[in-house]
Amino acid sequence: MLFFSPRYLRWSFFTQVLVLLTLGLTTISGCLPPSGPSVEPEVVWGRRGVSEGLFEKPRAVAVSPDDELFIVDMTARIQVFDLDGNFRRAWQIPEFYKGRPSGLSFDNNGNLLVADTHYNRMLVYTPDGKRLDEQTIGGVEGSQPGEFGFVTEAVQDSQGNYYISEYGQHDRVQKFDPEGNFLFQWGGHGSEPGQFVRPQNMVIDENDHIWIADACNHRIQVFDATGDEAKLIKIWGEQGSEPGKLGYPYDLVLDGKGHLYVVEYSNHRVQKFDLDGNSLGAWGSSGHEPGQLNSPWALILDRFGRVHVIDSENHRVQRIRL
Repeated sequence: MLFFSPRYLRWSFFTQVLVLLTLGLTTISGCLPPSGPSVEPEVVWGRRGVSEGLFEKPRAVAVSPDDELFIVDMTARIQVFDLDGNFRRAWQIPEFYKGRPSGLSFDNNGNLLVADTHYNRMLVYTPDGKRLDEQTIGGVEGSQPGEFGFVTEAVQDSQGNYYISEYGQHDRVQKFDPEGNFLFQWGGHGSEPGQFVRPQNMVIDENDHIWIADACNHRIQVFDATGDEAKLIKIWGEQGSEPGKLGYPYDLVLDGKGHLYVVEYSNHRVQKFDLDGNSLGAWGSSGHEPGQLNSPWALILDRFGRVHVIDSENHRVQRIRL
């Protein structure tokens, strides 16, 4: 079942006026008008709660090969929905008193990789919630190879290698082979090129290059880590609310058509870029109405070209085209 605020039913009438005002105030709001035909979200669903289909500050999302959305929130539940927000099933991460997961992605076999942030590890689950313990990487806090601080994301490249990012005193990315053996690491805490201050999320392109949302440096860094070390091949971004600037980029996704979508935690928006960092448009502003965001953490792109935005502090999901 979809959940809509009664105000949403009346919202589109006033949007016609608001859109005209917004287009004239883009330099004040720091947002460009979107490239699509409308600023209205296609679907808005979810509300606060701990029952099935409800959320308590959702923080990460992944879309499966079967077109299902997997979402984790502060209850440490993995909830599964169809692309319209209809609840399918859920399971509980067994250990969560120290903290909750903050990253989700799918591996090459269609299993779910979970960045179990405060337990210093990557977990692997089948789509129906069976935990594959033999594929767990990490579990020990520390700075040595194979040890972790606060794990933010885990992704797999076309060759089956894993990349796991972490923040805290280490702020690095570690690479592992398909069997989970440590290969090398890069990064370190700092603002120089190649360093990180909270690498919050990663995505891999068709060349196996690693795109990283370097959140607290307000920038995007891209690495070629296919060899024996990681080489920085692209870096862009600076803090700000103007078009093209970033405010705590927390998640990013590539569309395979020359575009990168970035969700910004402090700017309460999604921004669309070309692959060289030129802004092509933005969507969202601070607030609670449909079309507004409150500290969004994540986003995902489905195979129909629709962006699903995890509107965290509003405890919901909004689907847009940008």
